[in-house]
Amino acid sequence: MTTLAWIIVSSLLMSSIALVGSVTLLLKPSTLKKLLLPLVAFAAGSLLGGAFLHMIPAALKANLSIGKIGLLIISGFTAFFILEQFLHWRHTHQIPSQQDGHKEPLTYLILFGDGLHNFLGGMAIAGTFLIDIRLGIASWLAAAAHEVPQELGDFAVLADGGWSNRSALFFNFLSGLTFLLGGLIAYFLSFKIDVSWLIPFAAGNFIYIGASDLIPKVNNDTTHNVKDRAVTLAAFVSGIVLLYLAIP
Repeated sequence: MTTLAWIIVSSLLMSSIALVGSVTLLLKPSTLKKLLLPLVAFAAGSLLGGAFLHMIPAALKANLSIGKIGLLIISGFTAFFILEQFLHWRHTHQIPSQQDGHKEPLTYLILFGDGLHNFLGGMAIAGTFLIDIRLGIASWLAAAAHEVPQELGDFAVLADGGWSNRSALFFNFLSGLTFLLGGLIAYFLSFKIDVSWLIPFAAGNFIYIGASDLIPKVNNDTTHNVKDRAVTLAAFVSGIVLLYLAIP
């Protein structure tokens, strides 16, 4: 496939992950909660593995200076920090208690934040595809691992906030399509400017999400069951190993 085809197909697949929220309709909240923590840990490992094992080495090969790479990593990290501070919203992977009533303002904020997050992510992942298809695939896998638990949580929050199940899935999917928009913009910009800077910028995004959003959720888990904690740790390490095995 051409690079543009890879960007389009991967973006549509990423957007379709929003539909995974329908799984929450089939599982008991207690069962889903048990599944979410290992998924979050796996996502954290995958994101950090993608950043340190794929993106940063690729940035070093893209003729970017070490100083510039460091600055772009910090910029990518800071961009997502500012985004969350501005929106006053952090990615949630917990199932809230059910409530009846109108659509809560928080739900619109989540859709807006998710759309903006996906737009930036689409630009970043497209940038990796433009440098190397294998790097793009590895980056996509890491990002997809993060999207699964996030979309499960987002769907639950929307449904709890007054949205019908059908509306929650539909609008969550629409917010996911901004990933494609970001990818297409990055692709067409590549004909006019060098987009290799998106690689370390994306690495900063991945490090922020993995280290600031996901790992604290794992560490703050109140469960004291040794078996559950072992499963969570194994999931985190598995995420790193997966990205290590994906090194070309």
